[in-house]
Amino acid sequence: MSTHGDHGTGEDDQHSSASRELLILYATETGTAQETADRIARECRRVHFHCRVQSMDAYPPETLISEHLVIFVVSTTGWGAEPRAMTSLWNMLLRSDLPDDLFEDMDFCVFGLGDTAYEKFCWPAKKLSRRMQSLGGREICSRGEGDEQHRLGVDGALDPWVECLLDVLIQLYPLPHEQHSIPTGRPPPRVSLSDLASNTSLNSDPLAEDAKFHTALVKCNRRITAEDWFQDVRHFEFSFEDDIKYNPGDVAVIHPFAAASEVDSFLVTMGWANVADDFFTIEHAMLDQTLPDHLPKVVSLRILFTRYLDFNAVPRRSFFQLLRYFATDELEREKLDEFVSIEGADEMYDYCQRVKRTAWEVLSEFRSARIPREYVFDLFSPLRPREFSIASSVELHPREIHLCVAIVRYRTKLKIHRKGVCTSYLSELKPGDILRIGIRKGFISLPTDPNIPVVCVGPGTGIAPMRAVIEQRIHEGYTNTTLYFGCRSAHKDQHYHSEWESHAEAQKLRYHVACSRDGPEGVKRTYVQDLMKNDAQYIWTILGQQRGILIISGSSNKMPTAVREAVRGAVERFGGRSNVEAVEYVAAMEREGRLIEECWS
Repeated sequence: MSTHGDHGTGEDDQHSSASRELLILYATETGTAQETADRIARECRRVHFHCRVQSMDAYPPETLISEHLVIFVVSTTGWGAEPRAMTSLWNMLLRSDLPDDLFEDMDFCVFGLGDTAYEKFCWPAKKLSRRMQSLGGREICSRGEGDEQHRLGVDGALDPWVECLLDVLIQLYPLPHEQHSIPTGRPPPRVSLSDLASNTSLNSDPLAEDAKFHTALVKCNRRITAEDWFQDVRHFEFSFEDDIKYNPGDVAVIHPFAAASEVDSFLVTMGWANVADDFFTIEHAMLDQTLPDHLPKVVSLRILFTRYLDFNAVPRRSFFQLLRYFATDELEREKLDEFVSIEGADEMYDYCQRVKRTAWEVLSEFRSARIPREYVFDLFSPLRPREFSIASSVELHPREIHLCVAIVRYRTKLKIHRKGVCTSYLSELKPGDILRIGIRKGFISLPTDPNIPVVCVGPGTGIAPMRAVIEQRIHEGYTNTTLYFGCRSAHKDQHYHSEWESHAEAQKLRYHVACSRDGPEGVKRTYVQDLMKNDAQYIWTILGQQRGILIISGSSNKMPTAVREAVRGAVERFGGRSNVEAVEYVAAMEREGRLIEECWS
């Protein structure tokens, strides 16, 4: 698995005396890459490396040239796209003026996270690995690729990859004399806590001081699906005093609050009800482990589990590995040992992931486990901010952000009701409420040439960024925009239909809608890709002859692939291309920025 070459004595001596400093850069959407980066740092600590773990969007890209040893941990989003946190660094690495020996003094390796259910498995990690090599970097360990479909999840690839990594590091950077690898065991907590007096005043909220976030006032929280429809989709409007700026495709970043009633019940489960409001200070003891964003210095357990730690997350294998150290009942310890063993992987999956059992529910069943306060950051995942595509144009709605959000509610295989933490928080907001909202750059780039047409494909809440695109183009006077929207019922969940129909009547928009459940029983359902197949000649005219732009937004399930297939068919049928040439034409559209995906899993 190792890919490092032979080294002369001089280079070995250099590595022996080199500082045992290691940078781990991660890019994540759901938190898995962050957790993986923390795990790699803990393992490297065993061979006496001092690791810095940082998100790529918090790391200055121009300083990468000064690093001598870097591990990249990269997740995959949508149709093989890089996480937004990676965009700034990736754009820097793609510059054409970079010399091919830029990183000749750097050793690096890459671990990717993905899902083989999608065609472009670990695509960002593969591209990053190739690009770093082309710029002179030396890949010392073969690229690792964690697969969510593996029976052990990403650990199926991570465990052997970490073993290989440590072997390579010890070869290249031998342990100093009289030092040995630290054996595995219970890791030290990443923080130390100190109790404070009950009359202690809280520090200022770091989120309130973050200049990347803005204070928002709730103007509107309106349901836009029919009251008797199974799905609750809301239209939100927020106003700002700041003169905010954003572009179509950008996203709003929102830090949720867990429901107070659930926090109360959880604290009772943990035996912390009587100390829930006691204040304590947090000292970051293990600097190679990450902490939640915007964490204040002084907190209480109630504050932590309301804003910073997620007790409703479905835990991963590492949760059970650590929990074992705190269980005192012998049967419970045996069960936890089974769960984390290779042989028990299927049993743990059935117990936890398949039925979406939460950390709270697991702890309710493993009752002998008593978690020391200082280990809460090691056991519980951070309560991550959520990102929502902005559904408005700032040119049409100055100092406002609109969102189109599906409120997440479902029942698990155990028939237990579940709800999304952030969408539940949003659903309870009332006009006049205040919150902080950040803005992050998206992937959509619109043409400035008025003669270039745009085709938008956005079924369901994928309509959100499409609404921003359409509003922007209409505001700028463009009339060559086409929207393919998909829903189940014309009268139940055809989001913003009155707007689209009004624009179409004014000849500012060409609007097509597929209502998949409105057809007669037994007749094949119609989806957006079917409308595009029927419009194949028009699609070729717009995207081929006029070299228009195609934007796809929505769930990254079968829809994006089917839309691409519809375009490929139009290119083949009316563009006079062979099947192979049509496939390459669609791939070229993506390379040229004429096919843009804003999809999520």
